[in-house]
Amino acid sequence: MGIDPEVYAGRPVIGIANSWSELNNCNSNLRELADAVKRGVLAAGGLPLEFPTISLGEEFMKPSAMLYRNLMAMEVEETLRANPIDGVVLLCNCDKTTPAQLMAAASADLPAIQLNGGPRTTGRWRGAEVGTGTDLWKYWDELRAGRISDEDFREIEACYGCSAGACNTMGTASTMTALSESLGMMLPGTSSIPATDARRVAAAEATGRRSVALVNEDLRPSQILTPSAFDNAIRTLHALGGSTNAVIHLIAIAGRRNIDLRLDRFDELAQTTPLLANLSPSGKHLMEAFYAAGGLPALLAEIRDLLQLDCLTVTGRPLGDSLASARSFDRDVIRPRSEPLRESGALAVVRGNLAPSGAVIKTSAASASLLKHRGPAVVFESYDDMLARVNDPALAVGRDSVLVLRNAGPKGVPGFPEWGMIPVPIKLLEQGVTDLVRISDSRMSGTGYGTVVLHVVPEAAAGGPLAFVHDGDFIELDVDKRRLELLIEPAELERRRQAWKPPTSSHVRGYPRFYIDHVLQAHEGADFDFLRPRSDADLTFIEPTVGRS
Repeated sequence: MGIDPEVYAGRPVIGIANSWSELNNCNSNLRELADAVKRGVLAAGGLPLEFPTISLGEEFMKPSAMLYRNLMAMEVEETLRANPIDGVVLLCNCDKTTPAQLMAAASADLPAIQLNGGPRTTGRWRGAEVGTGTDLWKYWDELRAGRISDEDFREIEACYGCSAGACNTMGTASTMTALSESLGMMLPGTSSIPATDARRVAAAEATGRRSVALVNEDLRPSQILTPSAFDNAIRTLHALGGSTNAVIHLIAIAGRRNIDLRLDRFDELAQTTPLLANLSPSGKHLMEAFYAAGGLPALLAEIRDLLQLDCLTVTGRPLGDSLASARSFDRDVIRPRSEPLRESGALAVVRGNLAPSGAVIKTSAASASLLKHRGPAVVFESYDDMLARVNDPALAVGRDSVLVLRNAGPKGVPGFPEWGMIPVPIKLLEQGVTDLVRISDSRMSGTGYGTVVLHVVPEAAAGGPLAFVHDGDFIELDVDKRRLELLIEPAELERRRQAWKPPTSSHVRGYPRFYIDHVLQAHEGADFDFLRPRSDADLTFIEPTVGRS
């Protein structure tokens, strides 16, 4: 490799896990950042060695990048275990790259620090800001309803993807990188720096320098990823109005440290955590405005009384130290506690005979008028069935209908894709209807919005009650009471259960088959059953490789 052993002997070996790929535009600036990380590592006396990993891009991977999150986590973990690496810098950006790397770091437990590529530049169409994903769905409905032209839509496409970087809304990418920072795995204030800002490169160099110090201090993820740190992340999720996908990812990351993070904890902390970030899709601003307003430290400073400020971070100091001088520079973007967007409950967990183990709804992006609703079900057996029929003029659907999509969960596809935001039928759009109650065992893009109940557990393909819903059955959603009920007699529900037969899968080999056989349900983080330790003793079943030993 041309490295002089006499010069570098005894120096910490810092791996740089780079999820750059030309198949993933969100991560396309990570090569530049890797070079800056190397400068930092060298300046601090370490030896940087970059290695490629799987890159999970949301736009192109089918049926979903989520199918491969666990595979990426396995790959990164095993690379760290198999090679003489003392510490690692994890380069992430697009939705699933961040949690996959954190899952790997939690399991391998080498000194680790994460750096993201940042949100993309804010584009504008005819003078108006365009938020990635969120405005795509909005303008897609406008196109379907005939209110804009194909040419208009092509112009919008060019505006909302006008630079490298992740979605510039508070979608899953920005949510997960903010949560990584709040967990203590990123340097304070770095998660929201725009992808094209020179301060992003400076943060990369600082991250490289700090990675060497982590090795010298022997500071590991097991000391940072504690139950209190996950409480802080949940509070952050609610204050941001972040993606529902974060619920699944946080549970999966915590599970790798044998921390039993349950859905009820998300709901419990929601009751006392205000929504303060006025960011799309729950609000109106984009990520550039959030960073200019002070970024995550400014938001956390507003809820410091709700946080565990003594949680250790990759700085080697407690979280509270990074908030001492933080403040909001734009009170319309990061609201004060006295003027929240919502007093509580950006997310809610609902249960009932339709979701015995729970389901999630993003209340901050839902229609208030539909949070208590009763209506007849319109059932789609699969995503293909939904695509084939949802815009059929003959579809028996009205403004009170409840759209149900099943067999779209972890096992059912497989891969747990973002199909939950079922499109409003064109004939209702033409009548001015913009939202309906929608229920599925699938997920929704963090950039999505609407009254959408997601992650219904157990999923239909695993024999959950969603599999037994018939067209015309009445369903009742009551978010205040945390209820989701199929309004049929228990005896009829049991009769349908007995008559049900599991769906057959066309996946008979390879990774998809492996995934179906081992994936856990949504409320368990959709990790693989054999990757979650069953006791603290399982956390050390293999000692991490130490490069200088």
